[in-house]
This record gives sequence, C-alpha cells and structure tokens, in this order.
Amino acid sequence: MWVLVVLVWFLIWAGGTYWYLFGKPSPFSLESLRPKEPLEMDQRKRDKVLKKGFSKDRIPENLDAIVVGSGIGGLTAAACLAKLGKRVLVLEQHDQSGGCCHTFVEKGFEFDVGLHYVGQLHENSLIRIAFDQITEGQLEFVTLDQHFDTIHIGLGKEHREYSIYTGKTEMEAHLKKQFPDDTEAVEKFFKVMKVCARKTHYLASLKLIPRWLALFLLKSGIADLCSSVFRLSATSATDWADQLTSNKDLQVIFSYLFYGVPPRDSSILINALLIHHYKRGAYYPKGGASEISYHISNTIRKYGGDVLVRAPVCQVLLDKDGAACGVAVRKGQELVEVKAPVVISNCGLFNTLKNFLPPEVHMKQDVQARLDLVKPGRGCFLIFSGFDGTAEELGIVSTNMWLFRNNNMDGMMDEYFEMSKEEAPDNAPMMFITFPSAKDPTAKIRHPGKSCMTILTMVKYEWFEEWKDSAVRKRGDDYMTYKMRFATNLFNWACLHFPKLKDKLVFQEVATPLSNMHYLGAYRGAMYSAEHNLDRYDPVSIAKNRCDTPIKNLYISGQDVFSCGIAGALHGGLLCASTVLDHILYMDLMFMKKKLKKDKAREDARLAKKLQ
Repeated sequence: MWVLVVLVWFLIWAGGTYWYLFGKPSPFSLESLRPKEPLEMDQRKRDKVLKKGFSKDRIPENLDAIVVGSGIGGLTAAACLAKLGKRVLVLEQHDQSGGCCHTFVEKGFEFDVGLHYVGQLHENSLIRIAFDQITEGQLEFVTLDQHFDTIHIGLGKEHREYSIYTGKTEMEAHLKKQFPDDTEAVEKFFKVMKVCARKTHYLASLKLIPRWLALFLLKSGIADLCSSVFRLSATSATDWADQLTSNKDLQVIFSYLFYGVPPRDSSILINALLIHHYKRGAYYPKGGASEISYHISNTIRKYGGDVLVRAPVCQVLLDKDGAACGVAVRKGQELVEVKAPVVISNCGLFNTLKNFLPPEVHMKQDVQARLDLVKPGRGCFLIFSGFDGTAEELGIVSTNMWLFRNNNMDGMMDEYFEMSKEEAPDNAPMMFITFPSAKDPTAKIRHPGKSCMTILTMVKYEWFEEWKDSAVRKRGDDYMTYKMRFATNLFNWACLHFPKLKDKLVFQEVATPLSNMHYLGAYRGAMYSAEHNLDRYDPVSIAKNRCDTPIKNLYISGQDVFSCGIAGALHGGLLCASTVLDHILYMDLMFMKKKLKKDKAREDARLAKKLQ
C-alpha cells in the first residue's frame, strides 16, 4: 500500500514538474524570425517608433501589464509577454525610448549613452538567440576588432600599456605573453572564469525556485556541495587576486571593467564574468544603439501593445488589498490613471519602492528589508565630444581605452571618493574612452566626415547634490564651471593618447549624475543602478533579491535583478518575464539553442560531404 502511495506521489510530482518546465506555451519560435529589413535611416520614420508621445487615446484597451521604463530590461520583459498574447504598455518618462540604449544627435553628431559594446553574441549563443527572438531577427550586430580593449596604467615615465584580445584561446594566450612571469596566475583566473560562466545559472536559479527552497539549499550547505560558484560569488576580487599574484598591474586587469566598486568590495564572480563576456567577441549594433529599442518596440506593437514616451510615472496604484493595479502618469497638471493587473518596474529598486509607493507603504518592514539588500550605486559622469574629421584623419579606432592613474585600484578609489567636492575634479583616478562612430560602419553614411567620442568616469552624487532642485540646462554658472573642471581634465588626459583631437573639437556636452537623473531616471545618477558590492552578491541576498516584491503584482526588471550592463539588464528582463508568466523562459531558449546547434552541425556535415 505504501509503495503504491509513494509511486502515485512520485508520478504526480514528476508530471507536475514536467508540465511546469515544458507544458506551457513558449513566446519563442524560429518561425517568428523574419528576413532582415534594410536599415531605416529616415529620422522622421524612426521618431514615429522611438518618440511616440503619451496621450489617453493611445492607451491600448484591456491591458495585461504595464512596464515602467523602456530600458533593455523593461523592453525585454514586455516583448516576452507580448509574444505570448499579453497586451503590454511600456511607459517612458524621457522623450525617446531605450533608456541607456538610446542615442542622441546634436550638431550632426550621434552619441550612445550607455551601450558601448556587447559580448556573447556569437552564432547560436543564448544572448544572440534572445535578441533575435525579441526583435524577430531584425537586430544586426557588427563584430569589432579582435583587439577590443587597451588598458593604460600610470602616467608619464610610469606609463604601461596592455591589450585585451577576444578569442576562445587567444584571450588567455595574449595575456600570458604580456605577463610571462605570471602565466600560472592567468591560467587560474581563466579556470575560475570558466566556472563562473558555466555555473552562473545556478545563482540565477535561486531567483526562480521557491524562496524557501533556495534559502534551505544555501543555509544547509547543499548548494556549496553542488558548485563552488556560490562561494566565488561572495569572494572579494582583491582577496582572490592577492592569492594568485603580487603583480598589481595584472590585478588591475582582473578587475579593469569598473562599475564604481573597488575590487576589495566587489565579487570575483562578477569581475570574471565581465571579462568572459567578451571572450568570444565584442559587438556593436549596426545603425547605433537605438536600433535595439527601435526593433523591440516594433515587436511589442505587432502584438497589440505600445511604447509611449513623455509619460512620467509618479505613482504605482494599489487596490483595497494593497496589490498593484496600475500607475499614475503625470500629463501636464493632470494625473492619468492607467490600470493593469501586472506592473513591472524597470526603474530600479530605489525608484520603485521609495518613490512610486505611498510613504505608509514603503516604510513597511518587508519593503524596507528588501531595500536593505542593496545600496545606491555610484553616479556616472560622461563627456560627449564631436570632431570634424574621419576616424582615419583623427587616428581613432573601434578599440576602447581604460585609463588608470596607478595600479592600486582599491587605494586610489578610496582616496578619490573620500575627497571633498573641490578636490575631486582635478583628481579623477580612472576613465573609459570609446568612439561609437568608429564602431558602426553606417555612421560614415549617416554622419559623413564626423567622429565622436564618449568619456565615462565615476563620481559621487553628493558632489553635485546642491544643484539637484534646479532645472536642467538652468543650473547656473557655478554648476557649469564645476562640471567643466571635470570635463577639461578628463578631455586633456584623453588627448595625451589622441593628440589630433584637441584641434578638431567642435562640440562638447557634459552629463553629471543630475543629467542621468533627468534623462534616464537613474536614482542618484547611477547608470549601473544599485551598487554591485559583496553584500549584494552573497548567495542569500541573491535568493532574496528577486523579481517579485512585497507588493503583490508589482515586479522588478533590469540591472537590479542580477547584474549590470546591457547583458545583465537583458537577463533581468528574462528573469522578470519568467516570474510573471510562472514559466522558466531559459528552458525554451536552451532547447532552441540545442536545436540550432544541431541544425548547424548537420548543415556543416552536408557541406563537407558535398566538397568531398
């Protein structure tokens, strides 16, 4: 009798598990892919997609979900829901959609704001397949030079230069050539990098399985027995690097893709994943970063949804039971209520739980506990410079540059962020330089004879806080003088490496954390959203910081779900859609990946046989 009961229970459990994983309809299919259409270069036609303004009569009827924020995380979640027949409305406070993926044009120069390059887009990769599905095959990427990053450490006579190459074997081999005395350290780093890349889905799974089960696996030690990735996630990058090598330059390279957190306070898992992200190649959207929003928005509209801009959401509406049931949009002096049974926020945890909820709600213990899992990230400072001249004339290439004043990253970042407001502009310790016009071959056609450069560094929000209540472009001479001190020093530093730029400069715009708050809605101007520190990547925190929130029917997407950057935000959208649909979309993507690889192997075999 007991044997029969156990057998029946097992069959029910197995059947339920199979139905949960494979029995639900998928938003993804190879049949949805269409032949690529020609690049749309008519700006008026593009604006009809990217700059469609909010009004009451444009709200689709019978909405199934509202997405607040049109960054890649929000658009991804919206597209996944739309392709399953859900009617979705995406609301964006800026005058064009895309979030950090949008571009802007001034004086004939086009600048990317947050997308500078993307990795893991090789044939049949998971991210490539995901992009193909949410754009229905319309998004095209350009492969950048194999030498995709250059790292400069030190100034003057102390200057050293290192190059980073893509390639399954070339990346490691090239690094060994530059550090012949540390080949063992490089090998160990790449072994850990491989573990992190192959087992990160274990960490993501903590957000999809029941919370009680995730915490049980972690606190019981079972998770650690399954993989070392849980221990690596909570390991300091500095502590780990110190065990490998005393070479400070090599330690910088292990953590050079900075996001505002000193290596001492960051996870070796995240730093390793960021480098691994480009191992199989670095890519850039053909036609510019705005192509991402352009094509995903078309997908959402195809299935009955819409993406509307100039729609600043000021409140998440709650029903009598305290569940999210819509949002309030400020339209002039009026508040327009838009109702839907699901609300997804792509605006970050702090904006969502602190600014969109009534005070009596966001002060509740469970909401505060969720906020306590993360800290606000560092602010970003950007310089957009336009030059008269082609890339060849100016001596610029698609390779990015990372500049560090010395090789003590922990020390120089601590010293910098402890500086007073007056000291900081003259002492930025690091910056990133990129030339979007040199990455996109269509830029020569769309903006002939012009080149552009973007410089990025990290700053403290507090250095700019005194101007937070002033209007954009009306912050006064003191503000302009202060931000230009940063800009002048950073631009002159860049010109040491590109001396032809200074005489060809014809346009320059500077964005501070206040600019990022205004245009991107970034909390305290942090483009990478919540701080990616060790506390956040403790596995228990990962399990608790998931897409659902203490408010029923209110979900989080984007960079605050798992990690920063375009790929991190994309995964945030996939995880969010999986949570809302109660269906693990990654299983669908993995089966599609397996089928595509199998089809490719069959086609390669057929071609090889034909050649014989």
